[in-house]
Amino acid sequence: MKFQLEGLSVYFPYEYIYPEQFRYMLELKRALDAKGHCLLEMPTGTGKTITLLSLITSYQLAHPEVGKLVYCTRTVPEMEKVLVELQELVEYRAKYYTGPGQAPPPILALGLSSRKNLCVHPTVAEEGTRESVDSGCRKLTAAWVREAAQKNPEVETCDFFEGLERAAVDAVLDPGVYTLEDLRQYGRKKGWCPYFLARHMLAFANVLVYNYQYMLDPKVSNMVSRELEKECVVVFDEAHNIDNVCIEALSVTMRKHTLEAAARNVLKLRAAVDKCKQTDANRLTTEYNRLVAGLQERGVLNPLPGGEEFVANPALPEDILRESVPGNIRRAEHFCVFLRRFVEYLKQRMTVQAVEQESPTTFLAQLTERMQIDGKTLRFCYDRLSSLLKTLEITDMDDFTPLHLVADFATLVGTYAKGFAIIIEPYDERMPSVPDPVIELSCLDASLAVKPVFQKFQTVVITSGTLSPIDLYPRILNFHPVAIQSFAMTLTRDCMCPVVLTRGADQMPMSTKFDMRGDEGVIRNYGRMLVELAAAIPDGIVCFFVSYSYMDAIVSRWNDMGILKDLMAAKLVFIETVDVVETTLALDNFRRACDCGRGAVFLSVARGKVAEGIDFDRHYGRCVVMFGVPYQYTLSRILRARLEYLRETFQIKESDYLAFDAVRQAAQCVGRVIRSKADYGMMVFADQRYQRHDKRDKLPGWITSHLRDAHLNLSTDMLLHVAREFMRSMAQPYDRLAIGKSLLTEEQANALGAPAVPALA
Repeated sequence: MKFQLEGLSVYFPYEYIYPEQFRYMLELKRALDAKGHCLLEMPTGTGKTITLLSLITSYQLAHPEVGKLVYCTRTVPEMEKVLVELQELVEYRAKYYTGPGQAPPPILALGLSSRKNLCVHPTVAEEGTRESVDSGCRKLTAAWVREAAQKNPEVETCDFFEGLERAAVDAVLDPGVYTLEDLRQYGRKKGWCPYFLARHMLAFANVLVYNYQYMLDPKVSNMVSRELEKECVVVFDEAHNIDNVCIEALSVTMRKHTLEAAARNVLKLRAAVDKCKQTDANRLTTEYNRLVAGLQERGVLNPLPGGEEFVANPALPEDILRESVPGNIRRAEHFCVFLRRFVEYLKQRMTVQAVEQESPTTFLAQLTERMQIDGKTLRFCYDRLSSLLKTLEITDMDDFTPLHLVADFATLVGTYAKGFAIIIEPYDERMPSVPDPVIELSCLDASLAVKPVFQKFQTVVITSGTLSPIDLYPRILNFHPVAIQSFAMTLTRDCMCPVVLTRGADQMPMSTKFDMRGDEGVIRNYGRMLVELAAAIPDGIVCFFVSYSYMDAIVSRWNDMGILKDLMAAKLVFIETVDVVETTLALDNFRRACDCGRGAVFLSVARGKVAEGIDFDRHYGRCVVMFGVPYQYTLSRILRARLEYLRETFQIKESDYLAFDAVRQAAQCVGRVIRSKADYGMMVFADQRYQRHDKRDKLPGWITSHLRDAHLNLSTDMLLHVAREFMRSMAQPYDRLAIGKSLLTEEQANALGAPAVPALA
């Protein structure tokens, strides 16, 4: 349909639109008009992606001054899904466009991912890890390798990269929407490298789809997103965990074996410097002269005409010093000595017998006192290392990953005095008898990584199905949105049935609280409840536990009690593990069991891969059970440091943040089963703590609006009665269209979208 929304022509590729989609578009348009940021929560399964794409691309059409749409996702499958929906939208728009010239302006949209997902070189593409693919690519595309190949034809280069270089300005993509597979096919057809072609076309694209890291992680965003214009519209989809992504982007963890490997890297680097002195001392002299003038000004860190570029500085762009490198690390041999001394100091600090926690300022003071190394030298550590590796023409970058981690640590410690904590632990508190020393530079302030995004771009959209309580995000991320809205779901029938289970059939309280989780009665009641649910509910049931260790313990006890045997008599049982391949196989077999009518139970973990990215729509998820409240490990030193920082800086209470974080994870888990309005499923919150208002009220409104008083404080037998009644009601025929209530026609959308007429005075 094509309808008017406050004067904007919106192209929407379906015959009907949901009322919540219409309201979502309205709030989004007002944020774009105001050139401000917005925070929007839209129920799961209501077409959030196509709503965003339709409104923003229509807005770009009406307002050519608006820049690119930069759509950030968490995973590659989500990226592909966005691009497929955009293809449908572009086809619809080309068919029904009515504007100047009667032909819509061409649109170029593409996805960008790592070399591993885009490489088409027959040998390099077969490498196992992302790091090895990057390294293999650099060995064939580095400027010095290509220069050597011109003198010696025996030197191997990448034909696809060379083809792209020969095409020069003619290497362009035709207008259209390109998924990662489309880019690979186009690259093979033309003989061009898809990865560098996509990087080249970033400047010309109307829509970009890529991972969060390309926008939030300074090491990557300084390379990829640096040239994006201010007028861009940035969307973070499924952004309920965006604060954790920001913190991970600026945190560094080093273990004992990391520092030992870094020490070997320093020896290898020194050997390369000595060899370079003997064979081509001019290279080191030229680099030294450039460093005297400053890194950026003389182009030491600017990309060379090849594919050997390294990740950028881990500090945020505005915090990088624009001046010459300190004299004590300009010479390569002096820099190697500095790295060796710094690594030895870190190894010495790791020998503590008790946990130590300190600020970067304290760490620097001790470092200066003991080793005479100052903060300014540390700030230049990462850039100086990158410059030296380029000068020495080293392409095996994955071998130097430990040393890069040390340089990351040094640069961040030297740059930031606030918002970080350095924690040194001699062992894991859960296994105090096993020595496992670790040094962690933990970012405590999520707003640090996302601040440049809010400052640079005029509109940033943060959206997800589980953002409640939504008013906490502006405080955690330290920004001021012009629109904050949480939308309800309009339904023709009550296809969601959330319930709170607090007691077993024997009326004994059920909870995963630390003092109750090992109780035999609680474990037995949880098991009997699941067995009886499996007998009453058809097809697939998905269960989420608070941690892998708790899931392992409870499944083991169920096996000893004979509960697992009873459960497998009703349905097959599959379990998520930390191994990705095993979990993928388990998911595949789970779906096959549901498809053939046998039915299955899938046991997984909150905060795991399954909880974040796998949909259990239709018969794959007729019921989801959340065993307990998925709190973080509250004895973690890093978490405690962050809670203290949130309390002192943003006045957020520890209990409020912990409850907010746990309940958003629980909501994300139970939301896996409702993926459309035609879908239906039960949501069982199996813990007496969900009965309390401070937990229940933090659930998204589209869940709590269906949580009746009669479905609170249930025992197992009451739950089974509710489950049977719900499944029986869902089996009845219903009006799928229900136009006017859960669907709007084009005429209704136009009537609602007409600008309000001001009243006469």
